[in-house]
Amino acid sequence: MPLDIQDNAIAGHAEAQRDIYVADVKAHGGKEDAHPVAHLESGVAVESNDDFIAPTDEDLATLRRVPEKLPWTTYAIAFCELAERFSYYGCVQVFQNFIQQPRPSYSRTGAGGANGQSGALDEGQQAATGLSTFNTFWVYLMPILGAYLADTRWGRFKTICIAVFVAMVGHVLLIVSSLPTVLDNQNGAMACFVIAIIIMGVGTGWFKSTISPLIAEQVNGSKQSVQTLKTGERVIVDPVLTISRIFMYFYLFINIGALGGQLGMSFSEKYVGFWLAYTLPTIVFALCIPVLAFGSKYYVKTPPSGSVLGECMRLWSFAAKGRWSLNPITLVKNMRADDFWENAKPSKQTAESKPRWMTFDDAWVDEVRRGFKACTVFLWFPLYWLTYNQITNNLVSQAATMEVNGLPNEVVSNLDPFVLIILIPIFDLFLYPALRKAGINFTPLKKIALGFLTGALAMVWAAVVQHYIYKTSQCGKSASTCYDINGDGIADLGADGSEDGAVYVPAPLNVWIQSGSYILIAISEILASITGLEYAFSKAPKSMRSLVMSMFLFTSAIAAALQQAFIALSEDPNLVWSYTVFGCIAFAGFIGFSISFRKLDAEEDALNQLDAGKVHAEESEPGHSEKSLAP
Repeated sequence: MPLDIQDNAIAGHAEAQRDIYVADVKAHGGKEDAHPVAHLESGVAVESNDDFIAPTDEDLATLRRVPEKLPWTTYAIAFCELAERFSYYGCVQVFQNFIQQPRPSYSRTGAGGANGQSGALDEGQQAATGLSTFNTFWVYLMPILGAYLADTRWGRFKTICIAVFVAMVGHVLLIVSSLPTVLDNQNGAMACFVIAIIIMGVGTGWFKSTISPLIAEQVNGSKQSVQTLKTGERVIVDPVLTISRIFMYFYLFINIGALGGQLGMSFSEKYVGFWLAYTLPTIVFALCIPVLAFGSKYYVKTPPSGSVLGECMRLWSFAAKGRWSLNPITLVKNMRADDFWENAKPSKQTAESKPRWMTFDDAWVDEVRRGFKACTVFLWFPLYWLTYNQITNNLVSQAATMEVNGLPNEVVSNLDPFVLIILIPIFDLFLYPALRKAGINFTPLKKIALGFLTGALAMVWAAVVQHYIYKTSQCGKSASTCYDINGDGIADLGADGSEDGAVYVPAPLNVWIQSGSYILIAISEILASITGLEYAFSKAPKSMRSLVMSMFLFTSAIAAALQQAFIALSEDPNLVWSYTVFGCIAFAGFIGFSISFRKLDAEEDALNQLDAGKVHAEESEPGHSEKSLAP
């Protein structure tokens, strides 16, 4: 189970902050090389009651910029994220085998041992892929509700505490579903498992939507300030660098937790049983409780202040009045009209027509317009996630049909996060700067489009591997149910599941030939997933960033819902077609994305000159050229 989009979004936050920092340095006449990021130094302490000294233009152009020193509360919250990711990835890692594969006749716990395949419920690949896809949909749907509850009712810290409790209930039910006595009743175990992932998904979604904003709130500085170090050097403490550092460390903790959970639970399932693969993550996740309780009086907590989502949707509905049409061409034309947002501004309303909820000014309407613009880059992303999601279910099943040589069949999937850890700094520190020096303008939108293409190539690789599995397996296109009955010949276990001596016969291919798919997907994540969030985050105004994050996550939920239409292809003998179809869909996304945003890509430099989070006066004027970008 690779790192999912929620976690890649953390890296996107850090990359976006870095871009904002570079743009600010250049805007004030400084050189980036003269303003080192200073990731290795401890940072400068900033007390909230210190006299605030704003930097002058000369300071901005000449002084070195450093991040603020991170308080211990940021590391405590990051540890909670580590524990939660360990538990989530550790459990999800073994879902496919738990649902799809039969319980070995020699094992009460479902452990396959060195030469066997672990399994429990024996529902087949189609059911396993369907349930894992539903889990993805559910987990990505819940952040919107979690963010709304945090913003309007509970606040972020209380929402996290409630989320931990809810998720713990789900974890306990997972353990119950995997107990040997429960597995004896297959239908009961399945029902318990489904209830468990629904409850755990609620807790996971609420937790993920609030944990990253909470950790960012722990630092004091929100504006650039001039500080004097003990050495006498005057520096600018830059909150952009501080947030970048926070999310980089946060992403490190995520990777530590995820990799520990994935690797550890793969072997726990393989050699002990599913009950251990679900119990260890629950124990680690329980560590969040004392950490949250101990630090409760120390954490910086922001009270609920209202959700921008409700206001945005009310404003959009108000702007759309009178523009609806049964003719789709007319409808699109009306919704993209130049005056769509202009006519919804408070200044355009009379005293009688202005609704009571319209308490904002014209500038906020312009912010909403810019936020919607930022979200337009996500419209094609469900096609990319359809491809990406294959490595969380179907490719795990594909690995089980090849020779694993004593390793769990999920181990190969860990290539994805390993490659990400290696390639992200290589791309950031070497590849992208080299392209800039060569005069190649590799814009964010070009990166995203290439990410779609790389994802398509990953599916081509998977389709070729599946073709050779069918070609070399002794059972041909029934490779996933290829069993030798007591050494008496090859048979399909599906015809007689009661054969106690049945031994699975994999295709004579080494499981590591899957590596190409995972490496290509990892590259596509760097280009499409991380860059997509970075692009929207850096372009959206500050009041819209939480909404943009929720919308970005929601595109994965849409993809999971769409994937249900292709579940019929997720079993023998249709798997070559399955990977081919998803590859074609990703390639269509590459073409469509490139065509749709070619004009927006040409205006990349102009958009970067806009002050993120502010609305310039000329943007609200009726004739401003930016109207051509309105959704």
